[in-house]
Amino acid sequence: MPPSAEGAGSSPRPASSDATSSRPHRAARLEYAFDSRLAAFLQRRGWTARVEPYVGYGATGWVRVLGRVVLAGPGVRDADLPGVGAHPTGGAARPVTALRGWRSFAVVPLPFARVRAVVDGDRSELVADRGGFVDSVVDCSLTPGWHDVELVTVGGRTATVPVVVIGPDVRFGVVSDIDDTVMITRLPRPFIAAWNTFVRHDNAREPVPGMADFYRRAFGSHGDVPVLYLSTGAWNAAPAIGRFLRRHGYPTGPLLLTDWGPTNSGWFRSGAEHKRATLRRLLTELPGLRWVLVGDDGQRDPQIYAEVVQEHPERVLAVAIRQLSGTEQVLAHGAPAPAAGTASAEARTRRADVPLLQGADGAALLREWTSHGIGLE
Repeated sequence: MPPSAEGAGSSPRPASSDATSSRPHRAARLEYAFDSRLAAFLQRRGWTARVEPYVGYGATGWVRVLGRVVLAGPGVRDADLPGVGAHPTGGAARPVTALRGWRSFAVVPLPFARVRAVVDGDRSELVADRGGFVDSVVDCSLTPGWHDVELVTVGGRTATVPVVVIGPDVRFGVVSDIDDTVMITRLPRPFIAAWNTFVRHDNAREPVPGMADFYRRAFGSHGDVPVLYLSTGAWNAAPAIGRFLRRHGYPTGPLLLTDWGPTNSGWFRSGAEHKRATLRRLLTELPGLRWVLVGDDGQRDPQIYAEVVQEHPERVLAVAIRQLSGTEQVLAHGAPAPAAGTASAEARTRRADVPLLQGADGAALLREWTSHGIGLE
């Protein structure tokens, strides 16, 4: 069981601004009232609970199970739901149709839904949060590698949730940002962000040149090195992101996203705090791993990674930062140069004797990786 876990059936989310108040913010209460009334209305008309599965992870003795309970109409098949019908190691089980981004957000969550998790034959009762999200650590004795967990709704609908169990002999792991690190998203300029997220087909998204090759050549030859994708993006986008990663040859791994919207303390979650809390959680849960942290200099990745390096230099093997072009920097934060504090953060990383790799694309980062002589043996 990981040191931070709260036990089977719990929802041990990373600490965030939600934890600053035991009483939800008024916006959160309004959101819950709307969602619960809409859910009750639709259930009376025959809509049923289904599970949208997300890739989970674990280690010896435990797995973190991730998913979301949503409502679907009587004529909707399980295979028609976003994210259902594909396995990270087995390819698509059915043809995947390109979807416009808004379809991933047009869902009706089922607040505080109860589901049964079946892990290696053992059953645990789990409870979703007010947004329908299941995020629970479950005791188990699974062997290292990929496994399937079943989540069963009260109505008997079953979804297969893949989880990767990291073995005790694994020594290294990778945490990768998504936006403008592996996928060109031109965030957070509002209109472009809205267009990319809600309007464009998910197969029209552009990969960052050379990044998939960098990941394959630096980490792919070590099949047991886990790659986890940490982003401030919404869980609603997880199915589209998963399809993007598979389509462009990135390593398969869990997505660690966030729930946009009201929290216990305000209207929106802090993306930076989500990343900080998740990184600290990974350091605690997986104490035997040293990490390669990959991000870009368009937002706060260099600062957040430098904080981890300062706190735990022995746990970071290297930091790799994709350098955005001047145009991309303007789109990211309104100025043609990296965000304030980036240079000092990079200097702190170097002073800690942790290799800092920098380049405009994957090919440049691979050259840096090779020239530093970094190995995963």
